[in-house]
Amino acid sequence: MSQFEHTVAAEQAGLRIDKLLSDIQEDVSRSQAQSWIKEDLVTVNGTTVKNKYTVQEGDEIAWSIPEPEEMEIKAENIPLEIVYEDADIAVVNKPRGMVVHPSNGHQSGTMVHALLYHLKDLSGINGTFRPGIVHRIDKDTSGLLVVAKHDKAHQKLTDMLKDHDIERKYRAIVHGVIDHEYGTIEAPIGRDPNDRQKMAVVENGKPAVTHFEVLERFEGFTYIECKLETGRTHQIRVHMQYISYPLAGDPKYGPRRTLDIGGQALHAAVLGLHHPITGEWMRFEAPVPEVFQAELDKLKFNA
Repeated sequence: MSQFEHTVAAEQAGLRIDKLLSDIQEDVSRSQAQSWIKEDLVTVNGTTVKNKYTVQEGDEIAWSIPEPEEMEIKAENIPLEIVYEDADIAVVNKPRGMVVHPSNGHQSGTMVHALLYHLKDLSGINGTFRPGIVHRIDKDTSGLLVVAKHDKAHQKLTDMLKDHDIERKYRAIVHGVIDHEYGTIEAPIGRDPNDRQKMAVVENGKPAVTHFEVLERFEGFTYIECKLETGRTHQIRVHMQYISYPLAGDPKYGPRRTLDIGGQALHAAVLGLHHPITGEWMRFEAPVPEVFQAELDKLKFNA
């Protein structure tokens, strides 16, 4: 069991206990919090409560999270494009449709399963479920990721990400015609209070900054390049929806009538970094996938 404690602040008073727990831990759904409460894993001031309990300022909340069931992660011979590899790191061009690491519902076929087959060593900082994984991109987002082959490289890369010292640029097709050449979106991102499966721009969210540049305009769409300063969950997808230019093909944040490319039109095209061990500057580029390029070609033809 993992143990947690929290003292209810004035602005949190009046929330239901299950809502409070899901707000405190971004990766916890309200239904999951309810199950902990029913199992008497949550106490308020030392006493178990019901899901409908309304917290008060100063309440001392304590809860325990059961350890996840162990999954055996086995190497799988899955094709994987490794664009660079040395003794310390590897750079992978993840295909659209591949989940980065195992989780409930994705216990095989992930990039981690493929990495275990193709690479001899991977860092262990993130445990058995995420060996070597320093940062992630969504299942239906394609493109470049750096992987750590040992813990020293992993820690250095993590620090570089935290300090915004890694260049990350994405290509995207968005709905609407953006009439200016450049833009910066600075808006905090957190869990959507109305839908726990989504992120949103919220007042108490984590700082998030996205820069974008228009590459080409079409009838009803714009092709852009986005540069990340921060790396929040679904950041580009949420930010572009926030300014009313949602990503084409995005089933979660976009409109229903859109380009049919099997997911959001988003590709991690550029990855630049100083090597975590040697300090050498390295920059990698990956072209957009064929299905992405095919839609671009159609838009150009119809422009």
